[in-house]
Order: sequence, then C-alpha cells, then structure tokens
Amino acid sequence: TLIDAFSKLPEETQARCPLVMVGMRGWLTSSIEAKLRPLVDKGVVRLLGYVPDEHMPMIYTGAVAFAFPSLYEGFGLPPLEAMACGVPVIVSNCSSLPEVVGDAGISVAPMDADAISEAMKQILEDKSFSEDLSRRGISRSVEFTWRKTAEETTRVYFDAIAG
Repeated sequence: TLIDAFSKLPEETQARCPLVMVGMRGWLTSSIEAKLRPLVDKGVVRLLGYVPDEHMPMIYTGAVAFAFPSLYEGFGLPPLEAMACGVPVIVSNCSSLPEVVGDAGISVAPMDADAISEAMKQILEDKSFSEDLSRRGISRSVEFTWRKTAEETTRVYFDAIAG
C-alpha cells in the first residue's frame, strides 16, 4: 500500500523525495518486488536492505517523513525513533500506533493508499505543518523512556501480587 501511495505522488515529487525502504527481504515478496522494480529503475525508490540499529538515527534524520502503515505492531518503536529524530510520521490508525504517536503524527488506514499519499503530500508541501509535526514528535518521544517502562512494569507486577 505504501508503494501504491508513493506512486500516486507527482513524478517531480518522487524525484525530489525518493522513497527509501529499510529492512531485509521477507518471504513471499515477489509481487512487491515486481511492483518496486520500475520505481527502483527510475531511481525514485531506494532499497537499503538491512541497516544496523546504530545507523538508523542517520537514516531517520535524513528523512523528510517516515511512513509506517503497519497492520500490526506490538508497540511501535520505529515511529517513536523517527519522532525522536524530529521526523514527521505517518502511521496506521490501528494497533498500538495511534497510542504511541498521539497527536504528534498523522494516523491513516493502513490499506488506504489515497489517504497515505495525501498525508505524504501534506508533509512534503506544507513546511509549517511539517515543522509543527516535527516539534510535536520530539516532545512526544521524550515521554517514552526505558526507565519509565521498567517502573510501570514493576508497578503492575506489585499490583498483581497485592491482588
């Protein structure tokens, strides 16, 4: 769906802001790869493959936007990491992602290519909106820390033990 959404953007926008995809190849991806091939050949999609965790802040920081139209997430670390780097995010309006992102990003139906494309266009074309999302994303991301996670988890265990 992300590929379809990107394909709906004007060609000059695609050339100016290529879609960079990070992650290893998965199973049963031949149809996705076939859809990507012409865009890769045109130079508007770049497939980075696996990127070590320590290099991801550089990838995020170089991005104009981060799109994550996932169908299921246990928590949603990638959008949170992108927000911490000041990158406006587009996420699915399902699973844990709206709770993680709050009002600091754009939530869309993950199978709605038109909505994803419109969100991309809004971030790419409206600089003040993009800057506002960036600021809100940074502010939102500092609410999530490993220390806070450990403290809240410990509290839940103590509450469960106390009955």
